[in-house]
Amino acid sequence: MADVPFSTLDEFRALLGGLPAADGAAAEAARARNGQLTKPPASLGRLEDLAIWYAGWRGTARPRITAPQVIVFAGNHGVTARGVSAFPAEVTVQMVANFEAGGAAINQLAAEFGARMRVVALDLDRPTADFTEGPAMSEAEAVAALAAGWAAVDPDADVLVTGEMGIGNTTSAAALAHALLGGTPQDWVGRGTGVDDAGLALKGQVVAAGLTANPGATGDALEALRCLGGRELAAMAGAIARARAEAIPVILDGFICTAAAAVLERAAPGALDHAVAGHVSAEHAHGRLLAALGKAPLLALDMRLGEGSGAALALAVLKGAIACHSGMATFAEAGVSGG
Repeated sequence: MADVPFSTLDEFRALLGGLPAADGAAAEAARARNGQLTKPPASLGRLEDLAIWYAGWRGTARPRITAPQVIVFAGNHGVTARGVSAFPAEVTVQMVANFEAGGAAINQLAAEFGARMRVVALDLDRPTADFTEGPAMSEAEAVAALAAGWAAVDPDADVLVTGEMGIGNTTSAAALAHALLGGTPQDWVGRGTGVDDAGLALKGQVVAAGLTANPGATGDALEALRCLGGRELAAMAGAIARARAEAIPVILDGFICTAAAAVLERAAPGALDHAVAGHVSAEHAHGRLLAALGKAPLLALDMRLGEGSGAALALAVLKGAIACHSGMATFAEAGVSGG
């Protein structure tokens, strides 16, 4: 395991406050190059902004994407005992086996877009505690999950996608979003694996009970993650933080991934400047969460699978943006008038 520079939540919090910023000179050079490419100004729309953003984080005006990484984290949730999912908890273990065998949607997307994929299963035989009765994790458990995410990132990657698998984790993400952003429980709960109206109402009740049982979660983002999150959510947060430390741009996936990422932004405003939203999912609260974070999604395809699938698909958009930016000729190079 890579060296992990924190052993407590307070140390992780301090680390978030000192993460590096983008390379402003590289971004400016990329912007200047963009202005000279053989196209009318702004004719590639958001692709141009994406390329300049990416260049700033990679520290070069003419970047390439050659080493994308997809990491799928899996965890089990004690709150599933409350009946919040349409699937039993053993599906988590079964899907991990499917990932490892190459049979899931995320395997196909990662392979199609040239990403190396890693699966990290986190104590699947030991679910988190039922957060309606108290904290989901001890501090040591939360730190261990953050550390697992931190250590899973390849420092040589040049873009990161984090995905998840964990029966019950839309309920955990909804509770986390509610603690971080307020509103009502019903603002944040959704169909998840496909629960009916009664199941949706139950999820709202469970989220409300979780905040009642963990009053400290509403005032501290990392405490919210410990009390209401799951190991896979904490691991995603740790991986996204590590990516920032390594100047690796991140494409955020759906509601669960974005809820985990929101912990970082609430703990240290600006901590997600290296991240873009890959898509807005069909989980109804995802758009609300993205809006609160100021992240405009690249895609809107009514996906709600998780696994990192929407972000992996958006990897194609980012690769297209970089291919155009770095591969196109300038007016001078092409001998075209108008530059």
